[in-house]
Amino acid sequence: MFQTFEPVSDRSFAARHLPPLRAELRKRRLDGFLVPHDDEYQNEYIPEYAERLMWVSGFSGSAGAAIILLESAVIFVDGRYTLQVRQQVDDKMFSYEDFVETPLDQWLAKNAKAGARIGYDPMLHTSAGLARLEAAAKKAGFSLVAVDDNPVDAAWTDQPARPTAKVRSHGVEYAGKPAAEKRALIAAAVKEAGADAVLLTSPTSVAWAFNIRGGDVSRSPLPLSRALVTADGCATLFVSPDKVDNTLSAHLSDVDIRAESDVGDALARLGREGKSVALDPALAPVKYAQLLKEAGARVIDMTDPCALPRATKNKTELDGARAAHVRDGAAVTRFLHWIATAAQGGDVDEIAAAKKLEAFRAETGRLVDLSFDTISGAASNGAVVHYKVSTATNRKLPVNSLYLIDSGAQYTDGTTDVTRTVAIGTPTPEMKDRFTRVLKGHIALATMRFPAGTTGHQLDMIARKPLWEAGLDYDHGTGHGVGSFLGVHEGPQRIAKAPNAQALKPGMIISNEPGFYKTGEFGIRIENLIVVTEPAPIPGGERPMMAFETITLAPIDLNCLDASLLTEGERQWLNAYHARVRATIGPLVPKDVAAWLETATRAV
Repeated sequence: MFQTFEPVSDRSFAARHLPPLRAELRKRRLDGFLVPHDDEYQNEYIPEYAERLMWVSGFSGSAGAAIILLESAVIFVDGRYTLQVRQQVDDKMFSYEDFVETPLDQWLAKNAKAGARIGYDPMLHTSAGLARLEAAAKKAGFSLVAVDDNPVDAAWTDQPARPTAKVRSHGVEYAGKPAAEKRALIAAAVKEAGADAVLLTSPTSVAWAFNIRGGDVSRSPLPLSRALVTADGCATLFVSPDKVDNTLSAHLSDVDIRAESDVGDALARLGREGKSVALDPALAPVKYAQLLKEAGARVIDMTDPCALPRATKNKTELDGARAAHVRDGAAVTRFLHWIATAAQGGDVDEIAAAKKLEAFRAETGRLVDLSFDTISGAASNGAVVHYKVSTATNRKLPVNSLYLIDSGAQYTDGTTDVTRTVAIGTPTPEMKDRFTRVLKGHIALATMRFPAGTTGHQLDMIARKPLWEAGLDYDHGTGHGVGSFLGVHEGPQRIAKAPNAQALKPGMIISNEPGFYKTGEFGIRIENLIVVTEPAPIPGGERPMMAFETITLAPIDLNCLDASLLTEGERQWLNAYHARVRATIGPLVPKDVAAWLETATRAV
């Protein structure tokens, strides 16, 4: 069992941990300190030692930040965590802000006192992020102070050790392209940018560029590491020696492997040689940029050259993703059958359900890890967008309610992410109305045709329109990119209200997950993964249009549906999707599940 269900934090964290942190700040003559959720790699999911925000506040979500002042503190989250932050963080110790509505820099510009010394860890902030903070400091008259070592680490006396999981090769039979070929593409991009080298600071990019995977971060097979790639194609991988064995050395026989602690010396040497080094200002720790400049290097801002080619999957990766989703779809279908036949009496709880789904996935024999902790939300817990069940919050799936299950798996050939909302007993007319509106939005996005150059931002409203027409909405994005046996959340593409300049490209995998949440009562989300297809002509049209191929295969609960709200085209899509689920998944599941699936995917 990959998941554990003991609470990782509680509301006492702030009262217990703010005093020693503030004592540390006073020792350093600091009036405040910035505590982002981000680790040194800008990972979304982070190792235990890097959970500094959770340690100081109790908040365990995957996005947020805090400003700790000597007499007060404020925590920032986005709309996904509006309910969760209030459950986990003591409001006597912290005030709450939405960082979309009020970013940290704006809050500091308004609230920091002139002359205050606000500390920050330059390994946890990027150049782009620091520039916004510096503008706020100039406006308000406070100063930003870079610390050599993080005061949270000094106050955190039982901080976990850094992970040392072995790094392993990721075969070309899964990657689809040799690592040397990928690094040649990176070298060409470096040369085109006018740089001598690029420092890859994201473990996701390092894993992709070198065809390696690791185990330093739960739910994402990442090796914490850095890499330098020069314009002539030479490469250096910086990784802890504890993670390297002879098999990895043989896999990377053309790569110079050094300790990650050598990154600073390597950058200083490039500076002394007057080299031009490219960094992604949105990803690289600002400390690296400062070190390079101080050593005499010219720093060139460059978007991570791995991001777009990593996002546009090759044929091997797409075939692997499709196979992974068929395998995963059979496990999810077995679970949904179990919910429909064994969990309708109100005696099954959220933890038991999450364990059951993981067990079905494990029975495939191919499960490497989950792609995130399962969101197993019954009734009102389903309204907490990123709810994580624990022994403290666990509840039964009550009769005549909705149950939301958002889950995913890591297989060597692909990463999955699927959400289904199902009825326990008989849903109310309101539940069925909201469910059907969410489904209508899902179908609208799934069937969209669009020209080259279209961004996810331009498509986002398509999924929201049926909800907007009823005065409803949801406070999260509609779609995120998904990696290939990498992170379940991957850029640069996304479908969201927030502007995003990245056009959708063929081969990108992205989620389609509109939702609706009624605080204190229920949550609804329907999520499939979709692949952007090559442009194709439309009969009678003038321009070829791209489309989406749905690769997730699992039944959508018809018991939650108000079919009278569907158009004929929406009915056809749902029936065709269910026919495909039935034909593909039916032969892979036990006979009793297949028989249930026939009814669960009946035409409407």
